[in-house]
Amino acid sequence: MKLAGAQAVRYFAKPDPARLGLLIFGADAMRVALRRQEVIAALIGPEGEGEMRLTRLSGGDLRRSPGLVLDAIKEIGFFPGPRVVFVEEATDGTAPAFAAAVKAWAPGDAQIIATAGALTAKSALRKVFEGHANAYAIGIYDDPPSREEIEDILKKAGLAHVPAETMTDILALSRALDPGDFRQTIEKIALYKHGDATPLTPHEVTLCAPATVEAEVDAALDLVAEGRVPEFAQMMRRIEGQGVAPVTLAIMATRHFRTLHMAASDPAGPGSGIAKMRPPVFGPRRERLQGQAQKWGMFRLDEALKVLIEADLTLRSSSRAPQMAVIERALMRLASIAAKH
Repeated sequence: MKLAGAQAVRYFAKPDPARLGLLIFGADAMRVALRRQEVIAALIGPEGEGEMRLTRLSGGDLRRSPGLVLDAIKEIGFFPGPRVVFVEEATDGTAPAFAAAVKAWAPGDAQIIATAGALTAKSALRKVFEGHANAYAIGIYDDPPSREEIEDILKKAGLAHVPAETMTDILALSRALDPGDFRQTIEKIALYKHGDATPLTPHEVTLCAPATVEAEVDAALDLVAEGRVPEFAQMMRRIEGQGVAPVTLAIMATRHFRTLHMAASDPAGPGSGIAKMRPPVFGPRRERLQGQAQKWGMFRLDEALKVLIEADLTLRSSSRAPQMAVIERALMRLASIAAKH
């Protein structure tokens, strides 16, 4: 049988031990692996692998010896409790091996958990699991996690007090990160809040979100847009030391000021413009960009973009001017303009 949506999410968290098997497939190997880990842990518990109630096989093993999966589900374990036979990297070429195991499966045998890459609707492997009344097949796609999934992740991490405003930012974060990084970020937030019973705030989410060199550049561009000239001069030395290319800095500066221009141009105001952005902007950064857009206004942002485009053209031309000096001078000019208003 086929499961999807909320039903699939609930099944991963609480699989039926009486089922003979589950196929999890999808193009994103990380998403598939996370779901596979979740469902196996729910079936055999934290001590299952240590008690040898988990047998691992690969699709390559089955292609060489198709009978391995059948032998594995029939084995009798040394320890009591449910058993799982996990087969990773299964393909349509292994479908006959699974078909034989499914046909011979009986209550008391180990449950089969198989993972595969992207499979078409006509996949022979999918048909083995989808066509059996006591087995499931679940496709994992690139859609961001649902609110229900995120709430479940937060609950498992021990984050019970999440106000609506903070949840909005966590939803935005889930769309900006891949699943593995998102879960790690939630775990980091949970460690940060350990022993703290106060509600989780947007600022705390931002503090724990992944930091990159790009975040350093964004911080420098915030200083430019807010007219904080001395602080920007100090930040530029750090950015230079990190090896950020002048053209990269020009591209990111132009993107930042175009974002402000888009927000300032929105008929309903900068707040509405920022709310429409994709990927979404969350937390204190949203308020900061809104303040910058209001400070500059649409017409002065037009002039700022002209300055940046001129600097970018100079960088890409045959000019012999020192490239970092060109973009630094342009940004310093914008910071000086912002400081006067």
